[in-house]
Amino acid sequence: MAASDATLRAFFQSAKFAVVGASTNTEKFGYKGAKAIEVDGKEYPTVASLSELPNPQETSVSIITPPRVTLKTLEEAKSLGIQSVFLQPGTFDDEVLKYANQNFKTVLAGNGGAGPEGWCVLVDGDRGLRSAGKL
Repeated sequence: MAASDATLRAFFQSAKFAVVGASTNTEKFGYKGAKAIEVDGKEYPTVASLSELPNPQETSVSIITPPRVTLKTLEEAKSLGIQSVFLQPGTFDDEVLKYANQNFKTVLAGNGGAGPEGWCVLVDGDRGLRSAGKL
């Protein structure tokens, strides 16, 4: 199923956000992706695993990992009741995309968005936050 602006808005309407693959290295996309979903410059706590999230069912998850790691992350997310995932460019292959579309209510990945590589939180994040009334 193709993602749309409504899908983008649904992802950003969640009460909480998490980034898998976040980094403190300012040169890495994991750092840039985490910064892209900050609201009002607010700092967010970090956890080592999705299972440590206080309310996973209320959390949208942006993923910035290689496909082999992404699939394992999606399996964990499903088991925790997470409903919305945003797979950044380079994080998925056909198997990962199929799994995501079959197991999550809201999936942003692949073709679409404003960037040349498809949906990307660095390109589409502000628009999504605005459409959800968070910017």
